[in-house]
Amino acid sequence: MTKRIVELIFKHFRLAYILFSLLFAFSQLIHAEINDNNNGLVQFSDTVYQIPDFDLKKAERMYYGLISLSEEAPACADCHYMNYIDTINWNPSTYEIALKYYKGDAKILLDVINTPRGKILNEVHAGYEISEEQAVLLQAYIDKRYDSGEPQKKPVINNLILFILVNIIGFAATIDLLFTRKIKFKIVHLILIIGAAIFITRTMVIESIKIGRQQDYAPTQPIKFSHKIHAGDNKIDCQYCHHTAETSKSAGIPSSNVCLNCHILIVEGTKSGKFEINKITEAQLNNDPIEWVKVHNLPDHVFFSHAQHVGAGKLDCAECHGVVESMDLLRQENDLSMGWCLDCHRTRKVDFKNNEYYALFEKYHDKIKVGEIDSVMIEDIGGTDCMKCHY
Repeated sequence: MTKRIVELIFKHFRLAYILFSLLFAFSQLIHAEINDNNNGLVQFSDTVYQIPDFDLKKAERMYYGLISLSEEAPACADCHYMNYIDTINWNPSTYEIALKYYKGDAKILLDVINTPRGKILNEVHAGYEISEEQAVLLQAYIDKRYDSGEPQKKPVINNLILFILVNIIGFAATIDLLFTRKIKFKIVHLILIIGAAIFITRTMVIESIKIGRQQDYAPTQPIKFSHKIHAGDNKIDCQYCHHTAETSKSAGIPSSNVCLNCHILIVEGTKSGKFEINKITEAQLNNDPIEWVKVHNLPDHVFFSHAQHVGAGKLDCAECHGVVESMDLLRQENDLSMGWCLDCHRTRKVDFKNNEYYALFEKYHDKIKVGEIDSVMIEDIGGTDCMKCHY
């Protein structure tokens, strides 16, 4: 009976596999047909070239340097990275180039490479002298990269694989102990089961604690903005850009108008050239918002006001955000957990003398008289009361 069931399962599995293979092959044929009917068209001045698949492959090899563009100059991919990275590379990525030049005139691309404008671009493009054919092929490859979409960060699954493997070992040891009894010594079963249980429990506790926290989170931004250059090297005060930090719940993200206060004159960066600063100018001209990615996030059930902490409490930005003037790519320095916040609330003294922000507390706390005391512990005025943050 068991043998018959296994034969039926195998038979149906084989039929399902054959059917899936046929459907996959059919979909590939349709996809190939669509591609054949939509081969890349590239314009060069008044001429339009049609690029077959063979030349697209040649263009890719050219971009990677397998076919040399120039004897002296490096390959495009040496500077313009292809995959997702979580650090700042001041050169624009291949996808960023594709965003700017997608379906454009290859003559423009040729001019940018052969006769670049700007100090940085002149230095890095020295030695290039590409032909019209090479420019057309590079334009075709850039169009292809755009169609492939923005490279995404690949998930890390090492811990998940280890967790599943330990679960399997623990389950197998339990089954063998209770039923199959292949291993004679029960101590082996106990060691495996107890070890698996400890590992699984520890992993679940650690990962559960991490929910809602994102310490060391450092997303890539639409414009390569360096706090190290602005706040560190050039000594720009935090509140010049985040000008609502003292008076508002949010510190605010500077508009492109604030950026252009400086960059209407400073049009070329010392590391990024004109490419990144041009993004600000283009956003302003096209009336497009710059979609910055928020780095420091709190759960929705938590109330936090910059006005209370910066305006009334006089906290320095670095106490929560770390030494941002040393960061090219901004990251979350602290875990921003409830325990971390309460540690500050229990030890922090706030100056109440001439501090109008706390005048309202006179109605509710007899011990607080604005102008009569210099400072009071936050904990003494209810700074550890749950309703302060979870109202």
